[in-house]
Amino acid sequence: MRQKELRIALICYGGISLAVYMHGVTKEVWRATRASRGFLEGTAPPPGVEGIYRALLAAIERDRALRVRVLTDIVAGASAGGINGVFLSQAIASGQSLEPLTSLWLEKADVDVLLDPDARPFSRFSKFWAQPLVWFMLKRPGNVVSSTVAPETRAEVRLKLSRLIRARWFAPPFSGIGFTRLIADALETMDEGGGDGPLLPPGHPLDLFVTATDFNGHAEVLRLNSPPVVEESEHRLSIGFRAVSRRSASNVDDLAPPPELIMAARATASFPGAFPPLTVAEIDRLADERGIAWPGRSAFLARIMPHHTGRGDVDQVSLVDGSVLVNAPFSQAIAVLRDRPAQREVDRRIVYIDPRPDRNKVEAGARANRHVGFFAAIAGSLSSIPREQPIRDNLEAIAEQSREMAKMRGIVEALRPEVDEAVEHLFGRTLSLYRPTARRLTAWRAKAQQAAAERAGFAFHAYAQTKAAGIVEQLSATIAAAMGGSTAATRGALAARIWQHLHETGLDRMASLRGGATAPAITFFRAHDLPFRIRRLRLLARRLAVGWADLEDVAGTAREAAREAVFAALARYIALEPLASLGEDFASLADGALDDPGPALDHIARTRDLAALDLEVDRILADAMATMPRALRRRVMLTYLGFPFYDVATLPLLRGEGLNEYDPVKVDRISPEDCGSIRKGGTAATLRGVEFFSFGAFFSRAYRENDYLWGRLHGAERVIDLIASTVEEPLDAGVLADFKRRAFLAILDEEEGQLQADPTLVGTLRGEVEISMAPLARPAPAPTAVSSGPDRLDAVEEPA
Repeated sequence: MRQKELRIALICYGGISLAVYMHGVTKEVWRATRASRGFLEGTAPPPGVEGIYRALLAAIERDRALRVRVLTDIVAGASAGGINGVFLSQAIASGQSLEPLTSLWLEKADVDVLLDPDARPFSRFSKFWAQPLVWFMLKRPGNVVSSTVAPETRAEVRLKLSRLIRARWFAPPFSGIGFTRLIADALETMDEGGGDGPLLPPGHPLDLFVTATDFNGHAEVLRLNSPPVVEESEHRLSIGFRAVSRRSASNVDDLAPPPELIMAARATASFPGAFPPLTVAEIDRLADERGIAWPGRSAFLARIMPHHTGRGDVDQVSLVDGSVLVNAPFSQAIAVLRDRPAQREVDRRIVYIDPRPDRNKVEAGARANRHVGFFAAIAGSLSSIPREQPIRDNLEAIAEQSREMAKMRGIVEALRPEVDEAVEHLFGRTLSLYRPTARRLTAWRAKAQQAAAERAGFAFHAYAQTKAAGIVEQLSATIAAAMGGSTAATRGALAARIWQHLHETGLDRMASLRGGATAPAITFFRAHDLPFRIRRLRLLARRLAVGWADLEDVAGTAREAAREAVFAALARYIALEPLASLGEDFASLADGALDDPGPALDHIARTRDLAALDLEVDRILADAMATMPRALRRRVMLTYLGFPFYDVATLPLLRGEGLNEYDPVKVDRISPEDCGSIRKGGTAATLRGVEFFSFGAFFSRAYRENDYLWGRLHGAERVIDLIASTVEEPLDAGVLADFKRRAFLAILDEEEGQLQADPTLVGTLRGEVEISMAPLARPAPAPTAVSSGPDRLDAVEEPA
């Protein structure tokens, strides 16, 4: 059974009240991830749309002999997308439900709720001087409400807009602490509902990034030729979190402490003018009100705002909406793509949610022949243009990275015959006949490494230098993180000081003239070259996952046992990467590293003890190889012992960065423009929150219900498209349309009792689904039970 992981890095744009639509989309991503986990674990299929996703996965396994797992392991968001990203990530990390967030958006995301109590007008005569503006907006012939709002909601919108206009002026009308409490309420409700364990495999990391804007900014140091040092103001702020799945329903971890998640969500959505800027004092106030402990407060603030921590002015920082400067946070997601473990064949997707892709066409057309006046130039430069910069640069970077991965994969595959021949020449073609004890494997590994260095000749000099530079950079980043100031300037200064220390202690050159590394270089690599060990096992894991298709006689159970052994070994090394693995006393050693890095480096080497761990890993692999079929054992040994040959050839080409996922990255979009199965016309034909400069859904529950429901429907359509696209041979169009139709109807059934503001909404859409989808749909053949075994589920019987 071939296995593949569809890995989603989800990017959530800002969109103000279109956050409700994005919540609907993220809810379907969450449900698909849950359905995938349940399918692989063989639990009973749930009712509703999750059961439809399960049925699709079962159909792909039955018809294409391909088992697909859906993982959402990277989330990045700004503004309204940032809030949705925080809640989605918490649900993935803990197994908690996203349903409480639905209630937050539908019930609480309303101007009457968000208005600060101090800003509310006391009577209809409050702020009498605003009456002309009220008349202009609400009552004059052709006013904005009459021209853009449906008749059935005009009275509600007029009433709420009147209150907003007559609220306090020259101060944000919405309550900051009130918004913070709403976010806390939703997280608390999620927690009260409990969780059933992380939605990611054990040991798999989940990364969340949300953007904010540091209004006053901080000084960043730039090093030039002349003058040697200059300063510039930096206002971009990325708040990041990482959790590693333990996959235990009885031992559920949150993504981060609640005050940190609340701060991230509140900061990223602090829309200028609507909400007051966020300060740390607001989060402290909430924690005091609710008795929430925050023991890691200082460490968290130092991590996300190291400059302000160093200056001692963290409490004076004002954070505003993240989409002011970074509305599409692709770069944060791209930065962590390389450090993913690869257990299976990987189909990596960067998926971005853009609720209003039509705005560029509309606004560009409106501006095409328009004279830009004084105020228009100022307003556009300060607000709309920075928020709407295209993502072309990000997509080009992703495309270049994908091309590089494909090129390196081709180089490695082209090298394989020559590397296999070199290893067989070194050890004899009867290598697989030997019983691979741990002692033998250790000796063979050392012999292969020396042979690879000697055969590389002068190329080994470049390889050794590249490898050493990468190790020094990683050591610098680790020490800088322990110092609480992981900036480029700090890391650069530490790297220079570490190089100086290495030269002072005898590491004056990496390679000897006779071939291979010098004795001091060997000592350094044995103590600190953790990346090499991880690269070696990941290549072996990839070969076991997607290579060696010609080994038809090797049972899937044998491959699975080999994979388990490789990843058990890999886990030993990966566990040494986090800063926490170095112990609490490492921070004091790191603080003095700029003066003398020796104690910090010695502590890292002593704590990790890679030489001893190498022996343990050799034992794990030797025990596994002893039970393998001979043909599989031969391939495993050739790859494991041949890795130094591959590494010498490819690492300099990768500028010191190893390939982890080792696969190209594809980019997909989810937006109303991409979902025409039910209704054509995109955003304009489906969403109501686009009114009032995208604040529309804050004025009407009917608007919010409409946009939330369309978010779920569009999310389901694109999730099904994504899952189906992992299959090389396309699924039958009629079968795919039937899965979509069933998913749409299941969603409408689930929401019918909850969405009451517009009694006709669900019924109207159900009729549209039947009319538009029924002629296209063709049911899939009914699935049958499959044989049990370690490489199959015990029983897979999904609804037709």
